[in-house]
Amino acid sequence: MSATSDSLVIARRNLIRMSRIPEMVIFGLIQPVMFVVLFTYVFGGSMNIGGSTNADVYKNFLMAGIFAQTVTFATAGAGAGIADDMHKGLIDRFRSLPMARGAVLTGRTIADLVQTALTLVVLAVVALLVGWRPGSAAPTNFGKVLAAFGLLLLLGYAFTWIGALIGLSVRTPEAATSGGLIWLFPVTFISNAFVDSSQMASWLQPIAEWNPFSATVQACRTLFGDPGVSPSDAWPMAHPVWASVIYSVVIIAIFRTLAVRKYRRAAG
Repeated sequence: MSATSDSLVIARRNLIRMSRIPEMVIFGLIQPVMFVVLFTYVFGGSMNIGGSTNADVYKNFLMAGIFAQTVTFATAGAGAGIADDMHKGLIDRFRSLPMARGAVLTGRTIADLVQTALTLVVLAVVALLVGWRPGSAAPTNFGKVLAAFGLLLLLGYAFTWIGALIGLSVRTPEAATSGGLIWLFPVTFISNAFVDSSQMASWLQPIAEWNPFSATVQACRTLFGDPGVSPSDAWPMAHPVWASVIYSVVIIAIFRTLAVRKYRRAAG
């Protein structure tokens, strides 16, 4: 209970800080909105999804990938924020207080999760405005749509812990931002987010199909009822919802442990 209370206090501190720097929130919203508009109108009509090059089909195929990319790219901001606190000596001040050791990082990741949820709400509205319609390829319902967004937030929270570890491992916020983005590009693009993985080179398909990011995208397409659900014998693609949950929980368990240990050594 004490650790939970400490984490919520730190989360509140970070949310207040975000609200006092509105440009952080605004720029965080602009980037995913740009991705939605650019990918929809630049690539729409040129991508073959399920044998169709119809722009509306690609539009509905794309959104699950854009949503997943948005929640994972929040990792870079989390890492930069923790690196900034380390650089300013704020972490050492927290360390001197009678609080749970993991509360500083847990509070930070909870605050980032709240910001990511707000970004997803705005992004979903924009997606609806440009023509995304859940259930365009298969029946769905409101509960399944909410479940899909829940999986997205779980993935985002899991990747935030990777960002926390990166933020604790570098010396400056700039390095944390760069380090937080470099590995995200292959993770998000070697996946089924923007193209059908069955159209990739034979040696690349297994990498994309066993990618944790791809599992969440596949799960969201299934729950949203969107077109382009990849037919594959790979277990994560055949059971995407379970795969998405398992991947995210394992990532949280591993990287939270590593981040808290790194925090204790770095702050010491």
